[in-house]
Amino acid sequence: MDHRIEKDSLGEVVIPGDRYWGAQTERARQNFMISDYRIPDLALDALAAVKEGAARVNRDLGLLDPHLSQAISRAAAEVREGRFPDDFPLDVFQTGSGTSWNMNINEVLAARANEILGFGRGGRSPVHPNDHVNLGQSSNDVIPSVLQISNRLAAANLVDALDRLAVSLEERSSAFSGLVKIGRTHLQDAVPMTLGQELGAFAAQIRRASVTLSSFFGQLTELPMGGTALGTGLNTHPEFAVRVCRELEDIFSIPFKPAANLFELIAGRDIQVGFFGAVAQTASALIKIAGDLRLLASGPRAGLGEIILPTLQPGSSIMPGKVNPVIPEAVIQVGTHVLGVQTMVAISNQFATLQLNLMLPLLIYHTTTSIQLLTNAVRALDELCIQGLQADAQRLQAGVEWSLAMVTPLARKIGYDRAAEIAYRAVRENKTIRQVCTELEVLPPEELDKILDPSTMLGPSAT
Repeated sequence: MDHRIEKDSLGEVVIPGDRYWGAQTERARQNFMISDYRIPDLALDALAAVKEGAARVNRDLGLLDPHLSQAISRAAAEVREGRFPDDFPLDVFQTGSGTSWNMNINEVLAARANEILGFGRGGRSPVHPNDHVNLGQSSNDVIPSVLQISNRLAAANLVDALDRLAVSLEERSSAFSGLVKIGRTHLQDAVPMTLGQELGAFAAQIRRASVTLSSFFGQLTELPMGGTALGTGLNTHPEFAVRVCRELEDIFSIPFKPAANLFELIAGRDIQVGFFGAVAQTASALIKIAGDLRLLASGPRAGLGEIILPTLQPGSSIMPGKVNPVIPEAVIQVGTHVLGVQTMVAISNQFATLQLNLMLPLLIYHTTTSIQLLTNAVRALDELCIQGLQADAQRLQAGVEWSLAMVTPLARKIGYDRAAEIAYRAVRENKTIRQVCTELEVLPPEELDKILDPSTMLGPSAT
């Protein structure tokens, strides 16, 4: 068939014959042709899982015929397996509750369940999208539950990627623990440190970001399922919420639980504001690290050139041989995007007028996709940059010897003012601190060499 006719409460609607969706989906498809943004895969997976779990729970509660439940559950599992991706065509920019997304999957699962039961694709009998697939539910508790679930799934992927990146940074830190270099503050030479210490600080930032993100896992497992329209639980069974959460735990191996206050989690998005603060912390750390990698690899001959990043592609259409730090720059762009989304999340939480937030599709789309983007960026930084990072030991050593900061430990022996005079003379005469001290015979050569040994400047000293 090229098309079929279906009905909803507003009348008849022409549906493409090869599609599973029904009248309400088709109306939304025609109404909301605003962007190319569609429901993210993780969110669709979560939405299908909610319907699959609900069908089983309603069967166990004696509210849904076992044959209908089995057909709905099978259809939902097929959606989670990636079947029928073209049957979810609706724009992110739609009604703020996400009702169109909820009805889209209700209609698709009903149509597929009817087909499984031998009644042909589509229709509203024997499986009805509202009476059976949506039994005990409302868009107002389903869609914010999908937001929580998809954020939890995405966050776990990000934490895993961060932990792997931290390991790679720690391995590089250990490998470069003996390479002394000059540290910098205000982009000016400071005292010596090791390249291992510098990379170790990056690893610590990533570990901290991972821990902070993980601290939100528990909040993200709270679901408003069972609250239906407002949080009262009208038209649902008293055991529905707890049982659906158990079904979701079986599907995802994550211990989901009903929210302590269903009203709060339907209307408010405070959890996303806090959680995305942790995501933004991660993005900020990655921007800092990626920016430092660019700077440390700059030149390589006319810049710092202390580290060597993997060569991945030509860097210029006009300058032969030029190679750019493409992965760090990509990471910076992704991090900047995430920081913009953080602002959107904070604003969205303010649009929870009375008992319902009207920004749910936007929140689902941008939080989930941004976390996925950040995860992909972290993996690229790890696998294509950090694991292949090398050091220019000769450049590092020369930078330390040439630095005016070498005078710092000398100040404890000869005083700050005289040490400053030596530093200024080194600048004027374009010499090293060691050369000026030797010419002035500031200290005996053996004592001078001991004080100006960079390896003695890497930590606290009692002398």
